[in-house]
Amino acid sequence: MDDRSVVEVQIGRPPRSPVTVEGRCHLGLPVVTLVPPILDDGTPFPTTHWLTCPLAVLRISRLEAAGGVKQADADLAADPVLAKRHRLAMERYTQERNGLLPPGWVGAVPSGGIAGSAGGVKCLHAQYADTAAGNDNPIGQGIAAAIEPLDCAVACVTPGAEGAVANTAWVEPASPS
Repeated sequence: MDDRSVVEVQIGRPPRSPVTVEGRCHLGLPVVTLVPPILDDGTPFPTTHWLTCPLAVLRISRLEAAGGVKQADADLAADPVLAKRHRLAMERYTQERNGLLPPGWVGAVPSGGIAGSAGGVKCLHAQYADTAAGNDNPIGQGIAAAIEPLDCAVACVTPGAEGAVANTAWVEPASPS
């Protein structure tokens, strides 16, 4: 199975850019991919690290539904050291994304930091994806502590007759406590 077909099954649609895997799970499947700042159709895209792992997406969606973005913003407001680390992560992310612009690009470019945020936390998935890509991100690290390990017993995607398919035997492992 090639990474692109696996990612397509994981995210439920064709990727809008080339697939470059930045992190894999213990079963060898993509967890996070690198997305260029300009998609294949020329659209500016602010999210450099895209979370593809269905287990991570599921667990982080639960955190978001429980008010996780609001809590992360409150944590930043209450802790100046955390806020400084997050600001540095946002600046690093913006510089990294801007460094990926095509040479000589004169069209529109994405703005903001992680997931296009102008400040604070916009998306827990993007914060975690930044961490899963190997970056220092204090919000993403906190999310990792809440959702990991991503220890599926079987792969979420398997080979099928026509290519990669969702594995019907996949079930969410017990949540971390």
